Amino acid sequence: MSSLPHVAFTGQPAYDITLTLAFAYVAAVSLAAWFIPSPYGRFASQKFGLSFDPRLGWFLMELPATLSFLFFFAQGARRSEPVPLLFLAMWLIHYGNRGFLFPLFMRVPRGSSASFSLMVVAFGWLATSLHGYLHARFFSGEGLGTHYTTDWLCDPRFLCGVTLYYAALIGNIHSDAILRRLRTKEEIASGTRVYRIPQGGLFRFVTNPSYFTELLAWAGWALATWSLAGVYIFLMSVANLIPRAVSTHRWYRERFPEYPSDRRVLIPFVY
Repeated sequence: MSSLPHVAFTGQPAYDITLTLAFAYVAAVSLAAWFIPSPYGRFASQKFGLSFDPRLGWFLMELPATLSFLFFFAQGARRSEPVPLLFLAMWLIHYGNRGFLFPLFMRVPRGSSASFSLMVVAFGWLATSLHGYLHARFFSGEGLGTHYTTDWLCDPRFLCGVTLYYAALIGNIHSDAILRRLRTKEEIASGTRVYRIPQGGLFRFVTNPSYFTELLAWAGWALATWSLAGVYIFLMSVANLIPRAVSTHRWYRERFPEYPSDRRVLIPFVY
């Protein structure tokens, strides 16, 4: 019978200690995020030191996820096996979009002041470096208590997880595109900073569909990989995004008296 991956600590001290520290970091973020909204975008603050242009800041924050993953994946004894290679491809597609295309396509008004805090980048480096290391070692490493055979590709957990992941990713890209189009190219060129109420898509139901779909995507990823590394990034996203979603919903209601009263914060028809 083929060995299938399971959610468990691995018995490898270095990996398991890092995993434990990663979950401790999640716990710290889950508390701090309710008191200090991540200082970027509309919540940017000069209190946290040097700030970057949001395109540069976002790129720098996400970059370690790619670099860390590739570095540790390449050292794994199982790096050339089919399922680890499939997860490698999925990873590169995800961060090709989130880490490179997303910041490239941002519509930032010309001449606008920097709005992406160095603190966000620094804490992001820790989260994304852990993210890349934990997944790459788990996918391709020998002796981590797991072995993804091709049988895993027919497992209901993988099939359901991948379906959820890609459905959510499509929704996430669509929601980001709606937000991006709220500012016209003419406004960007003139340096005009404009905020509007987004319409259409999942914005008909919630204020934060980009966050909602990101959480769904990482939930699908955790299911498809059946790993504590996947649980880590899902919980880290929960810790970061739910407090920010609440703050964003409040911001829209305070800024726009006509804001739709039936829009939920994050989850359609629920919350």
